[in-house]
Amino acid sequence: MAGGIREGGGDDLQENHEINVTPFIDVMLVLLIIFMVAAPLATVDINVDLPGSTASPTPRPDEPLFLTLKRDLTLAVGNDPVQRDSFGPSIDRLTSGNKETRVYLRADRAVDYGQVMEVMNLLRSSGYLKVALVGLEGAPSAGAASGPSSAAGTAPAAQ
Repeated sequence: MAGGIREGGGDDLQENHEINVTPFIDVMLVLLIIFMVAAPLATVDINVDLPGSTASPTPRPDEPLFLTLKRDLTLAVGNDPVQRDSFGPSIDRLTSGNKETRVYLRADRAVDYGQVMEVMNLLRSSGYLKVALVGLEGAPSAGAASGPSSAAGTAPAAQ
């Protein structure tokens, strides 16, 4: 036990060789709560109705670069909206000029194929040739029965 009853009348305290783990457990629980709150904040928060894919997912890199083409044909790099005329410099700033960075392209299901190709041409003209298309895991759905989803449940479908 942490404390003991002294039988002698001396002022010498007996050494306690037990470890008090209560502060350690408190710190671990606080860290657990911090990570549980912070983990959902690390995902892309733009809702896009992604089409399904039957391709096997590839492993995601540590810091993926998502380019999102929304239903209203606006572009976003990560969570930040970007104009098409300033697209090249803004993506260069995010990748530190590394043209070998793989860009994960997410496009809403309602976006026309020609618009997706236009965005891919923007990437190509900026020098980014490694483009991965992102879709929902599993078989493609027949209708729009599923609601909008976030990137947390997505994986790159094709390269």
